[in-house]
Amino acid sequence: MDNPQPEPYDLLGVGIGPFNLSLAALADRVDGLRTLFCEAREEFRWHHGMLVDGARMQVPFLADLVSLVDPTNPWSFLNYLREQQRLFPFYFAERFQLARREYDHYCRWAAERLPNCRFGAPVSAVHWDAGERLYRVTAGGTELRAANVVLGVGTEPVLPEAFAALRGHPRVWHSEEYLTNRHRLDGAKDITVVGSGQSGAEVFLDLLRSRGGDGTRLRWLTRTRALAPMEYSKLGLEHFTPDYTRHFHALPGEVRDRLVHEQWQLHKAASAETLAEIHDLLYERTIGRPLDAEPVEIRPGTAVTEALAGPCGGFELGCRQGDSGATHVVRTEAVVLATGYRAVRPAALDPVAELIDWDGQGRFKVDLDHRVATRPELTGGLYVQNAELHTHGVGTPDLGLGAHRAAVILNAVTGRTVHPLPDRTAWTSFAPPVHPARPGGVPVPALPRPQEANRAAVTH
Repeated sequence: MDNPQPEPYDLLGVGIGPFNLSLAALADRVDGLRTLFCEAREEFRWHHGMLVDGARMQVPFLADLVSLVDPTNPWSFLNYLREQQRLFPFYFAERFQLARREYDHYCRWAAERLPNCRFGAPVSAVHWDAGERLYRVTAGGTELRAANVVLGVGTEPVLPEAFAALRGHPRVWHSEEYLTNRHRLDGAKDITVVGSGQSGAEVFLDLLRSRGGDGTRLRWLTRTRALAPMEYSKLGLEHFTPDYTRHFHALPGEVRDRLVHEQWQLHKAASAETLAEIHDLLYERTIGRPLDAEPVEIRPGTAVTEALAGPCGGFELGCRQGDSGATHVVRTEAVVLATGYRAVRPAALDPVAELIDWDGQGRFKVDLDHRVATRPELTGGLYVQNAELHTHGVGTPDLGLGAHRAAVILNAVTGRTVHPLPDRTAWTSFAPPVHPARPGGVPVPALPRPQEANRAAVTH
């Protein structure tokens, strides 16, 4: 007799980064919910090339996998500390932001113990079975069935088009591989970092610490006009709340796209602390010496328009200064590209691509529950995590909203309130007020503008 097929999963996750790991942790305590999360790698890895000594998270430790939804959950960071016998050392450290290495270790601790996480299982294809009304997912050579699928494949590093001719060169690579490739900088006496965000600042600071004083010229180029710090005021941080997400989602698409670009200082800038460390280090090194005694260049407002191999080795970077429009050439021996990340559509979705309702720019249309819009014949839920910046705003890649988004998805998948969520999370009101109605449904008229009021006073 043939072995019967196993019961389909209620939810199958593609990829195990922090966001799908959060979903796995919150789902682990939901009785009767069958979930599985598949990852191509053999173990959990999170920005492994940027676990630089001294680098800290830009979010508080409560932005762990579960605490902002369920602080009693056993997969919380505080429970991790208890199991590691580090509660008292953490208490005395008085650090609200974790070391990046500790956050990575915490996530690996959870990933290795959660029974619904499977590593070494790359998802190669997602098919829709219209007859069974189930997804058929090929993972690690095995076919799995699921009622819902959630994509948590993360983002991919951006290599600017200007550097297309240098792709694959051993001395030009993205900051994602910084620690892995740092040894390739040995012998280089002129190193350029490109990119104004936190990764660029951390790479530049690490190079200042490790290569300062040996005569190496260190250069930092950024397109932004100023090395402005990330917005970290308490009211400014309310852009990373569900309240702002709901407001942003309701805006027209063209407004959302404009806001994402304009709000770079909310989610792409470097921390004030890292920028201060760079300044302090340079200040101390030049005590009793001219400011230009240290071979360091920091050039904001400078875009790299072309990058080519130099005639005598090294590279030539064609640059344009944004304010003046002046152009110049930088000659350097190595380049680290701290040029960010972007969401990409995984190839595994190709079998169902025609069943997805894409927007005019080929992006997912995503509702407030993080479900992707599909054609009517695809009735199974397809959810995304960290692929909806264009629909949900700057909080999309923020770890502080990870647990909340995971809870929203679980509530949607189960059709019930598995995790109660707050109605309001910010003091700020982002949307304009709604005019109240008089009895009988007649709207209250808007107040006259000041000049109209003055005119009325003169007339009467």
